[in-house]
Amino acid sequence: MTTGSDATEFKRLFDTGAHFAQVKSRRHPSMKPFLVGMKGRQEIIDLVKTSEQLEAAKTVMSTLAKEGKTILFVGGKVEIAAFVKKAAQDISAPFVAARWLGGTISNWNEIKKRIERLAELSEKGAAGTLAKQHTKLELVYIGREKKRLEERLDGITTLTKRPDALLVVDTKHEKHAVKEANDAGIPIIAIMSSDCNLREAAYPIVANDTSRETVRLILTELTEAFLKGQAA
Repeated sequence: MTTGSDATEFKRLFDTGAHFAQVKSRRHPSMKPFLVGMKGRQEIIDLVKTSEQLEAAKTVMSTLAKEGKTILFVGGKVEIAAFVKKAAQDISAPFVAARWLGGTISNWNEIKKRIERLAELSEKGAAGTLAKQHTKLELVYIGREKKRLEERLDGITTLTKRPDALLVVDTKHEKHAVKEANDAGIPIIAIMSSDCNLREAAYPIVANDTSRETVRLILTELTEAFLKGQAA
């Protein structure tokens, strides 16, 4: 039996197309309990269960905020990357909204050195000391190095340690990030469709991860829960 708030959540999700899963041939076996039927060739997600999962994930987000934990947002698919970046920025969280940089978790010490190097170049550039210490040719190479670091580290320059949790959109697409997090024992909150492996996320939210409106709605609710946790 659903309560009034559950029904409202269900309708909000339904209106974004959150119930549309992948075609049956792409379904991961672990997702079978979360599907309720077919529409044409497309399978349909049980949004009652999705609503329950979303509520559980919101509680986790609130708890992480209260404890001052760092959540790394990950979602590089072209259609949703901008939403992932905005959601992370709304709560001043780090993000990867492009290709995952291998070793971000598994080789954190090396990534940390690159972040520190970029900070050093930025500080010296702002202070005008680079121009005094290097030739014009050296400055060209330094400029290229800085640009390369900015592109690769975009979104994670504020990380001072490995993240405490990941919020991932589409665990199948972000398989490298998911593997690094799981290997390190870092919990994953994930928006994931029927082609994903449910077991790869500690807090799965089974929904249409290709729908821009679905992803935006869920990310908004998760970040709002985080902000409420911070204020508590």
